[in-house]
Amino acid sequence: QVRLVESGGGLVQAGGSLRLSCGASGISSSTFFSTNAMGWYRQAPGKQRELVAAITRGGTANYADSVKGRFTISRDNAKNTVFLRMNSLKPDDTAVYYCAADQKLFGITYQDVRYWGQGTQVTVSS
Repeated sequence: QVRLVESGGGLVQAGGSLRLSCGASGISSSTFFSTNAMGWYRQAPGKQRELVAAITRGGTANYADSVKGRFTISRDNAKNTVFLRMNSLKPDDTAVYYCAADQKLFGITYQDVRYWGQGTQVTVSS
């Protein structure tokens, strides 16, 4: 069983930066990580979970329009880790951020995503 574990959330002022990390551990984690797209979703109170950024097995990144130019997703296949660098944070970025993995992430609904982390809270104060 593979586990996804996020870290790096916290409280930051508007305009600040955070970096989220998500590690995959468990049986066959290396194979799992190298054969799946990885991504970050977020869910704010009262809102639907939304895809923020995803990166394919080959390293192609895609972003939601709301974060383009501010967030950067990257992956380190040797360490089974995916990162989300978040710059110029806004109060609207406040949410629980979830690491996710599946064969593809863009173009599918979040209910169909098979692998999830437990989430990490990001709070941006104005």
